[in-house]
This record gives sequence, C-alpha cells and structure tokens, in this order.
Amino acid sequence: MNSSDRIPALPDSPVARRAVELAVSAESEPVANHSIRSYLFATLLAEHEGLKPGVDFEADLLFYACVLHDLGTSPSVPGKQRFEVEGADMAAEFLTEHGYGAHEIDPVWEAIALHTTPGIAERRGVLTNLTRRGVAVDFGVGAEFMTDAQGEVVHQRYPRLNVVTVLVDEIVRHAARSPQAAARYTPGGELTRERKELGAPTSLELVATASRWGA
Repeated sequence: MNSSDRIPALPDSPVARRAVELAVSAESEPVANHSIRSYLFATLLAEHEGLKPGVDFEADLLFYACVLHDLGTSPSVPGKQRFEVEGADMAAEFLTEHGYGAHEIDPVWEAIALHTTPGIAERRGVLTNLTRRGVAVDFGVGAEFMTDAQGEVVHQRYPRLNVVTVLVDEIVRHAARSPQAAARYTPGGELTRERKELGAPTSLELVATASRWGA
C-alpha cells in the first residue's frame, strides 16, 4: 500500500477509548463497526478536500460525532423520540460526564441529530457536514475519492457483517416503541412503513446492495 492509500488511526486518548467502548457495548457489532468506519471515511474525506483539523474542524469532536452517531439504536434509550435525537442526547450525556462544555457538546449533538437529514446537515458547518457525509460513504454514497486499497483495509479491520439489514432492523425496532419514534417522513417512520408494506429488502437495503461496498 502506498502513502496515498493509508488509513488514519483511531484517537487513543482515554475519553476516545471510552467512546469506542460505549459504542461497542450499546450497539450491535455491525452497527459499531459502521460507526467507526464512518469516522475513518469522514477523516479521509476531510483530507481529500483539504480541510485541516484544528483549523476547519475539531478532530476529537468529529470522532465523537461519528463513533457515537447510532447510539439511538441502543435498547437503553427511552424510545420516546426519533433514534437520531435520542442518540444525540446519549452522546451529549457521555461528553458532559467527561468534562466537555456546551460549546463542544452542542455541535456534536447537532451533527448526530442531523446525520440522516440531507440538504440541511450539509449546511450546518464542517463538523455536521463531514459527519453526515462520512456516514453516507459507508453506504457507498460519495465514495469515489476512496481507493480500492483504502476500502479493503477499512473493511478488513471493521467488517460490514450485513450492517444495512441489521441497522434497518434496529431502527424499526426502536420506532415501534412509540408514535413519536416513528413519525412519518423520518427514517424510523419510513423504514417501518416499508417493512410493513414491502417486507425485506427496503429501499435502503436495495440501494446499499447495489453500491460500491455492498450491504
């Protein structure tokens, strides 16, 4: 692998390690792997676009936004709001417990809450933009900047494990817990409707299966 194919390392601070531990303990293995891949893809995307950590965005906040973005799929969340919001709340609680202030927590909360909202997330600053697009790259959207060697290494370290179907199942499970969690035109609401009307696969699974990385 040449230098242009390198993969960034995960941050190794005590809080960063605890964030990974939280994702791994709260989420299924396929979803936790997806969360970590999203960070790697977001970091590579930032490099590709010439965005500088510490100048254009805070690297640690991007890490937390990506690695914790699917905490709302955890059975431990209340199930009273859409999964993105409950995941953002859980991430904010984690960061508060580890000494972060509102000026750091609020951007992470926003990035997580908006990561499924195209057309808005991209216009809410670099952190929210990179978070959404890093997540999207893991579904094969906007992945053209990646080399095949990079993609292979990322997926060897953090395999997909049928993540798209697993994630859809977990979002639908969360949405079944209250009407607010399955509001119409939210991912939870629409995936629930598709599961009932179409069964499997949903449109998201079909798109992912046909994408660069597959489901």
